[in-house]
Amino acid sequence: MNNPQLIEILRERFIKNAALHSGIDFETIIGRLTPKVLESLKYMEESGGEPDIIAYDKSEDKYIFFDTSKESPIGRRSYCYDDEALNSRKANKPFSSAMKEAVDHCVEILSEEDYFFLQSLGDFDLKSSSWLYTPAEIRNRGGAIFGDKHFGRTFIYHNGAESYYSSRGFRVKLRV
Repeated sequence: MNNPQLIEILRERFIKNAALHSGIDFETIIGRLTPKVLESLKYMEESGGEPDIIAYDKSEDKYIFFDTSKESPIGRRSYCYDDEALNSRKANKPFSSAMKEAVDHCVEILSEEDYFFLQSLGDFDLKSSSWLYTPAEIRNRGGAIFGDKHFGRTFIYHNGAESYYSSRGFRVKLRV
C-alpha cells in the first residue's frame, strides 16, 4: 500500500465515522502526516486496526488515532505481553510480544483509560480481547491486563504476561 492509497482509506473512514471526530477537519490532519507517521498508520491499517481519529488533545495540539476495528486487530493476535514474558516461555513461543511490536512501529498500546474511552464510542472486542498497557505494580508480579466487552459492559481482566491466545491481540494509538 502506498501513501496516497493509505490517505484515501483514512479519508473514507474519517467521512464514514464522522460521529467519532466532530469538529475535526481532515485536511488539517493531512499536513501532519509525515513519512514516519504514515509508516505507523500503514502498520495499523495493514495489521487490521482500521485507524481513525477519535480525539484532539488541545493541551498538546495532537490529534489521536486509535484502532477502531470491531474486534482486536487480526494481524496483532497471538502475542504475549512483552519481551520479558516472551523470553520466559520455554516452549511454543509466539512470534513476538505486543509491547515490542508497538515500540517497533512507533505506536502506543492503549491504556485502561484509553480502552474505556474507546468502548464509550461503540461496541468493540465482543468476540476478542486486547492487551492493555499494564501498570508496573501488576507487571512486576508477572501479570498483565486486557479488556473486552460483554453484556453491554467493558471488563478489565488479568492474566500471566507470558500467555497468548488466538483471540487476544492489542490495540494501539498514535498521536499526530
